[in-house]
Amino acid sequence: MNHKSERTRSLPAAASGTVSLGGELTVNRLGFGAMRLTGDGVWGPPKDRAAAIAVLRRAVELGVNFIDTADSYGPNVSEELIAEALTPYPRDLVIATKGGWNRPGPNQWTHDASPAHLQKAVEGSLKRLRLERIDVYQLHVPDPAVPLDASIETLASMQSQGKIRLVGLSNVTVEHIERARKIVPIVSVQNRYSFADREWDYVVDYCERNGIAFIPWFPLGAGTVAGRLLERIAKARQVKPIQVALAWLLKRSPVMLPIPGTSSIAHLEENVQAASLQSTEEEYVELTGIADLAS
Repeated sequence: MNHKSERTRSLPAAASGTVSLGGELTVNRLGFGAMRLTGDGVWGPPKDRAAAIAVLRRAVELGVNFIDTADSYGPNVSEELIAEALTPYPRDLVIATKGGWNRPGPNQWTHDASPAHLQKAVEGSLKRLRLERIDVYQLHVPDPAVPLDASIETLASMQSQGKIRLVGLSNVTVEHIERARKIVPIVSVQNRYSFADREWDYVVDYCERNGIAFIPWFPLGAGTVAGRLLERIAKARQVKPIQVALAWLLKRSPVMLPIPGTSSIAHLEENVQAASLQSTEEEYVELTGIADLAS
């Protein structure tokens, strides 16, 4: 066990350091998002199933021990791929999944965070992931037609039944987090965030103050000016733009847990290399200023 722990710490993803999930689980600070392993429109199976399996296995080989998925990715496909690729799971691997969407078709998402849907979603994820308990279960998005308390109370109940270990949130405001924390401890928050897209800066700050892991999705950001700046810094450092963007995130906060996703082993390896890329103070300040230019 100790030998394995030492080996894990020496792997590329470990260079990013670690973050705690509720004081119960510790993971390397560069994870993997499994949404892109599905078909076009986050719908149906991947074009190359063997390649998707290979990417998941390579991620673990590189020291990634936090994988983020959701029942809506496919739907169901992403979770099934994870189980096929990685069971029996490594002891230090944390799988976080989510529920709260229905999927009528490709690129279509409809809210359903009702207690009945979430109960069914948790049971379905347990079965597909071949788990007796889900390490981190996240409400994918608050449902405007369902009281937030009802959704969170359902997850708290599933936790008390031993089906969920830890509870997280996604696509939320500070108000949502504070309301949820009155019902159950919240260990992670997952919102869209990057150096160029900082609408949720105040949520990152709240999470840092309260010891909650922040999981940014869409880490590259958007915009022509942002793209040019990334390209310039990447060229000067002889690295990839995504690596520069990930390095900024890792420097932004010690509770940051990026989960770049890809269906390519080559891109996966490039992403994980960002764990050891240190953003200089000048680069960090310059990239941070992009959001002000865009506003």
